[in-house]
Amino acid sequence: MRITDANTMRKVDEWCIDELKIPSVVLMENAAFKVAGNVDKNMNNIVIVCGTGNNGGDGLAVARQLFKKNKNIAVFLIGNIEKMSSDCKVNYNILKNMKLNIINIKNSEDIFILKEAIKKSELIIDAIFGTGLNRKIEGIFSEVISKINDSKKYILSIDAPSGLNSDNGLIMGNCIRANKTVSFEAYKVGFLQYGNDVYIGEVVIEDIGIPEFVLEKFCDNKFILDESIIKNGIVRRNKYSHKGNYGKVTIFAGSTGYSGAAYISTQAAVKTGSGLVTLCTYKQIQNILSEKLVEAMTISYDEEERINNAIEKSSVIAIGPGMGNNKFTLDMLKKIICTSKVPIVIDADGINVLKDNISLLANKKVPIVITPHLGEMSRLTNISVEGIKNNRIEIAQNFARKYDVIVLLKGYNTVITDGKYTAINSTGNSAMASGGMGDCLTGMIASFIGQQYHPLKAACMAAYIHGYCGENLSQKMFSVTASDVLNEIPYAIKTFIN
Repeated sequence: MRITDANTMRKVDEWCIDELKIPSVVLMENAAFKVAGNVDKNMNNIVIVCGTGNNGGDGLAVARQLFKKNKNIAVFLIGNIEKMSSDCKVNYNILKNMKLNIINIKNSEDIFILKEAIKKSELIIDAIFGTGLNRKIEGIFSEVISKINDSKKYILSIDAPSGLNSDNGLIMGNCIRANKTVSFEAYKVGFLQYGNDVYIGEVVIEDIGIPEFVLEKFCDNKFILDESIIKNGIVRRNKYSHKGNYGKVTIFAGSTGYSGAAYISTQAAVKTGSGLVTLCTYKQIQNILSEKLVEAMTISYDEEERINNAIEKSSVIAIGPGMGNNKFTLDMLKKIICTSKVPIVIDADGINVLKDNISLLANKKVPIVITPHLGEMSRLTNISVEGIKNNRIEIAQNFARKYDVIVLLKGYNTVITDGKYTAINSTGNSAMASGGMGDCLTGMIASFIGQQYHPLKAACMAAYIHGYCGENLSQKMFSVTASDVLNEIPYAIKTFIN
């Protein structure tokens, strides 16, 4: 599923109209047909509130489609009729010719009529502004939106809830709180802003007949991870393969009081299918972890020759979970970045020690994946957590480009990007909000890289499957721990292969 902004979709429409000679009213009719198809067939009393732009034209065309299905339709139009867009006017005139009553909302008396119609309705269709909004909503427009929201009726928004800036996700003064948003061809960037789920509701993306090559021409490489990507991405195992075919993963993790981080990240690599997994950790906790990690090997930091040998023979190295934000962690990270010949995954304290040593990334010879949460990203970039929340995709992309790394910015709708390609994860929920989840994800990413998946693809697959496990478990559990996810990983992967 592509992700794009309003300006890009405008260019797509214009190119289809100007170069392919697809009449704009055809695209509008296709959109209306798809919106009508998203209306519950058991809903018969429907209020449609339209603006005077093309979003309003979509709404007027939907009114005709639903009228044809013998629905009881009440159509309202807000704005200056004399300034309707040409396609909106086409559909307005068609309804007039059909003798359908269209009430133009101009004052409080008209709003009262709208309120009475809403009382009798089962569904309100919002076609006021759509994706092109870039100004604050005030006056009668804001009053109408408030009346719609206050009704508590089921609301379906066309393309975007009126009042939501579909590019940056900002609320422009007042906004429709839709139960469902039917948008076209691509997911809009603004839908991904934290907190906007209360405005967009369920999002359905419909195809309105724009050829794929046109979307490829204008849309950049941003997309939402879905099940088909994972199913098509997982490689089936050859029956003649052995443990040597599935990677040697080396993980530097843990310290006194944080042995759990080392266990979880190491066990995640084991459960995700790595051939051989080795944990490098402090001597004080090595014995404890050796007893728990029956399928993985352990090495103490005191065993320098074995450490060097593990680095030399690894397929991938992960560093950071539970190590502590200290000089030893920094020195070990420096050593790995400067000597490793294989991809590196940096998490937790590995990221924390980078804060004042970001120049280390310039010395890398191999791909690096960093997996910060919002707080860690804030420390790396000196941008506030709130600032990152409001612009996660662009900040992650800029960092990835600047330092030539892959960034997996954790959180709801995790962002995974190398600066050129960007994926938004669609799995996971708040039941997973517990310690150790990031350590688990680190081990999974390392495991997939060790199995010879491209690091960007490995990060995408790990994020999706990690969230998928949590979602599955949360159907029967109030809260989901990292240990729960560890046990679910191999079953989830098998589900995708099947």
